[in-house]
Amino acid sequence: MTLPEIEHQHDFSYPSLYRQLEQDGMLNVGEYGPDWYNTVLPTLKDRPTLLLFADDFELLGVDAVAQALAEQAEPDDYRQIDPAFTFIPFAQTGAGDHYCFFQTGAADGEIPIVLLWHDQEEARYVAKNLQDFIFSMLLDIMADQDTYNDVSDEQFREQLEKMLVTHARYLTPRQQEVLQTLLARDIGDYEVALPKGRTETHRGLLTDLELKTLKQELIPFDKPDFPYGAAARS
Repeated sequence: MTLPEIEHQHDFSYPSLYRQLEQDGMLNVGEYGPDWYNTVLPTLKDRPTLLLFADDFELLGVDAVAQALAEQAEPDDYRQIDPAFTFIPFAQTGAGDHYCFFQTGAADGEIPIVLLWHDQEEARYVAKNLQDFIFSMLLDIMADQDTYNDVSDEQFREQLEKMLVTHARYLTPRQQEVLQTLLARDIGDYEVALPKGRTETHRGLLTDLELKTLKQELIPFDKPDFPYGAAARS
């Protein structure tokens, strides 16, 4: 299966940026499996592929995309996706929720990115286009060092520096400038407010409040979640 074949079968055109990512090898992450972290990840670390160090994010190969699309179209698929919607998956979370190009929501030449929840028949708008999605995810990575897996400050900064080398060309000059400015900061701890007055300590180059403000200023995209199931919309 190839990208053109998927486009032909589903009457869809990938964004030019996605095609460029494929041509540049930024989508080549190998086949996920039990040994992926030990055998494949080490070969990618020096020249990180698309959002390699993002939390809970796995790129889908072309064959996996084709399989996901085939499952969507099955009459007995448990999600019962409304056929009026066209979702083209390109990545997934560990729980199996898909990041998708939402062709049906395209406007002014932009194809929005949505997260298709698999267990509640709802989709969440994430970004108005792929470029903003990449920038948004890079900001998320910078705000949340993986202390759970004991990633050190030195390792964290090195990962970010290498990601900017491979990702900068796909961003706007302003987005590149913001990320470089953040990278020059000191890494520090900050408290995140939780329900019932609780707090949680995170570590990174910007706080959760700074993260929210930057996204609102640079990539505003405030659209509500929506049901995608045929039954929910009838």
